[in-house]
Amino acid sequence: MKTVKILFVLMFAITAKLQAQTNEKNIVGIWESDKKDVRMEFFKDGDHYSAKLLWGNLVVEKDGVTSKKDTKNPDKQLRNRDIIGIVSLTGLKWNGKEYTDGKIYDPPSGDTYTCKAWIEDGKLSLRGYLGISLLGKTVTWHKYKL
Repeated sequence: MKTVKILFVLMFAITAKLQAQTNEKNIVGIWESDKKDVRMEFFKDGDHYSAKLLWGNLVVEKDGVTSKKDTKNPDKQLRNRDIIGIVSLTGLKWNGKEYTDGKIYDPPSGDTYTCKAWIEDGKLSLRGYLGISLLGKTVTWHKYKL
């Protein structure tokens, strides 16, 4: 009987961990890159997820607070807007395992990439790429504590 109880507790713990890793809404909240050079707030936006740029060492002036302008934006009408606060990631869709089909705008370069994301062991991995995922870069993030 003791063995059955122990097995039940272990099965419950494993199931809870798997559910925590695969919960669609785990992405919602503020995340900081593991290099601590950028912070974004992910949120549900209709049937997909988006993220707003909160801070980044390449998008603020030397004072570390004042937002730079979006001077490299391909849309000339947006080049005078502040970078901080823009929704730079859009369209991530949950497929039951990971978030796919997103687009991420990189203000320092003015380029937009396809992106996907997944959460494993409490870490968010965000991969931006051109064309195929193999030709890209992955950045690892952790939940930001205020």
